[in-house]
Amino acid sequence: MSTRVAVVTGSNKGIGLAIVRALCKQFEGDVYLTARDVGRGEDSVKALSSEGLKAMFHQLDINDLDSIKTAAAYFKGKYGGVDILINNAGIAFKAADTTPFDVQAEVTLNTNFFATRDMLTHFLPIVKAGGRVVNVSSFVSALTLNKCSSELQQRFRSEDLTEDELVALMQQFVSEAKKGKHKEGGWPDSAYGTSKVGVTALSMILARQVSKQRPNDGILLNACCPGWVRTDMAGDKAPKSPEEGAVTPVYLALLPPGATEPHGKFVSDKQVQPW
Repeated sequence: MSTRVAVVTGSNKGIGLAIVRALCKQFEGDVYLTARDVGRGEDSVKALSSEGLKAMFHQLDINDLDSIKTAAAYFKGKYGGVDILINNAGIAFKAADTTPFDVQAEVTLNTNFFATRDMLTHFLPIVKAGGRVVNVSSFVSALTLNKCSSELQQRFRSEDLTEDELVALMQQFVSEAKKGKHKEGGWPDSAYGTSKVGVTALSMILARQVSKQRPNDGILLNACCPGWVRTDMAGDKAPKSPEEGAVTPVYLALLPPGATEPHGKFVSDKQVQPW
């Protein structure tokens, strides 16, 4: 029986670190803290070690395709794949940030949607039978979806939406934002929200794909909302601690063997949410 392994992206601080901490306590297997910056990642592993928790470290920058491929090859070689993948890495511009909206749109979608998709493209094939994949989205995705035009809402909610169509929609948002025409195109004024609409919709598409291509493998793939959490990204006014934010991602990662649901859902506070 090979050692089981869990991988958490963007996990040197905030919710990601809280997820690693919880998995170290609850998951029987190796838990990998990953970060783009080796120094910061190793510092976080040391901090956990001082709490009596053993995490491993692997460099992983989701914006760097070579870094993704190197990590995927490492986990395939050492463990025969991964048992748990939590795509937590993400960015958000602060509300007060004066960076032009078109730049915010491109930068935010590049990381939160396109880089997360690259992770899934390379890691989903190495998820082992009985594996769990959790994409950290946001409650903002549901709010943002409701602010899209009815035509866009229909497409994002469609059970026939393909990955290629979703990618084209996300590219369309960025190109219309560059022309200052995203509102005319039916898009809302939230780059972060739109990126997370993409993550939630992608999760649903890939869950359907997994069920079709690997029907007997019992893999569960979901998107979740950690809630509004006190982190560098969300600020210190948020009501939840990082530990509270980790609860739902960890719950989905540790769904028991043989569980058949939730799968392809958007989950918040351990409950399936309407989409």
